[in-house]
Amino acid sequence: MSAGLLVVCVALVGLQRLLELRYSRRNERRLRARGAVERGAGHYPVMVGVHTLWLLSTLVEGLLSEPPAWWPVPLAAFLLVQPLRYWAILSLGENWNVRVLVVPGGKLVRSGPYRYFPHPNYVVVAVEVLTFPLIFGAWITAVVFSLLNAAFLYVRIQAENRALKELAG
Repeated sequence: MSAGLLVVCVALVGLQRLLELRYSRRNERRLRARGAVERGAGHYPVMVGVHTLWLLSTLVEGLLSEPPAWWPVPLAAFLLVQPLRYWAILSLGENWNVRVLVVPGGKLVRSGPYRYFPHPNYVVVAVEVLTFPLIFGAWITAVVFSLLNAAFLYVRIQAENRALKELAG
């Protein structure tokens, strides 16, 4: 696998994240206009930092590494979770954003993947954080950022669950 392909793949994932942030900010403005209140705002900068460093670390370590012979396996896992990401985003509609926002009087979404399990987007993120670096042989990045992501998700999911309980009243 060439360095050029690695750079293109990291750029594409970065672009995906930036487009999602744009959509999130549009939804955030709409939610705040409806009276949404943010919960767990303190961990948001950590999330941005972890995801940014994950991509940069994948790039640097990937440039210094050789992809494993079985690179199609993590690539397949990475690609297979993408539909779940967009199913979750579409199911939440304008409620989807990267912050924890509670609209007074709002209703919990129980359609799409939320009908089957809570926080489906975090399943996607966990798989991505592990598998994307592995495609390029970035083992250290895969392990370190999976652990950081797990710690972050522990905090984030607690904040979201408290917010969802508040919403449920």
